[in-house]
Amino acid sequence: MRYFAIRTENLTKNYGRRRGIENLILEVEPGEIYGLLGPDNAGKSTVVRLLLDYSRPSSGTAYVLGMDCFRQSREIRQRVGFIPSEFSLYNHMTGYDFLRHMARQRGLNDLTQACEMAERFAISLNRRILLMQPDEKKKLGLVQAFMLQPELYIFDEPTQGLDRESQLFFYKLVSAARAEGSAVFFTTANLLEAERLCDRVGILRNGTLIAVERGVHLRARSMRRIEMRFADPVTLDEFQSLTNIDDLRLEDNKISCTVHGEPDGLIKLASQHRVTDFISQQISLEEALASYYGRENYAY
Repeated sequence: MRYFAIRTENLTKNYGRRRGIENLILEVEPGEIYGLLGPDNAGKSTVVRLLLDYSRPSSGTAYVLGMDCFRQSREIRQRVGFIPSEFSLYNHMTGYDFLRHMARQRGLNDLTQACEMAERFAISLNRRILLMQPDEKKKLGLVQAFMLQPELYIFDEPTQGLDRESQLFFYKLVSAARAEGSAVFFTTANLLEAERLCDRVGILRNGTLIAVERGVHLRARSMRRIEMRFADPVTLDEFQSLTNIDDLRLEDNKISCTVHGEPDGLIKLASQHRVTDFISQQISLEEALASYYGRENYAY
């Protein structure tokens, strides 16, 4: 049987009459970054809870590192770096005591790298966890996951609530983990994050996996709304030759449009004039997925 870092077979979880996930077939390759993308209540956290055995499925099976998630969960947690959405810490400990405790459980003695990561995340390890803000606790959880250097990481919305600098440092850590041969599986509602980081992205809709895309393909058809104001008059004719824009509008000296993929062509045309203002906005996740897969298939 082919080895996968994560594999599920018709994994289903129902909460009474409410569906969590249904017949999920998921395969994460060793050494790849796989993002599970979907809006709130799509079932992303349910998947993570099942993989880590914080919840039991209604039917189906799941394997992590070749081990049964529901029979070998203790072994899995010893070999995986993870943060579930309901991550709890030892509030009476300081941050340093917590990292030392987690390191000892895995046979790790040197905390130099962990302390360096904590400094980059701007965490004071001398403070008690009880006094930390939610984002500090999340960053501490990320440090304990990465310091172990496992062959697989499982994260549930790891950058939610983090400042921009901490997000960028997380992206750096993920890229470094992949370079070292580890697989990273994480959930996100951030389309830009999925495009930027992932080798592959699973699109989750109402508990159903409706597509699996290469990250490069998502990047190629990313959508953004752009507005540009010019110092001098411009005409629509100058921009209508571009094949990757639509909803092109002109008001006074301001051009607005939706760009699919790279905006390079638009920027080159605009540079023939003096641009006095430029605004680029990513469209919402729901709008993007409805555009990619059709509103009849991605309606909430």
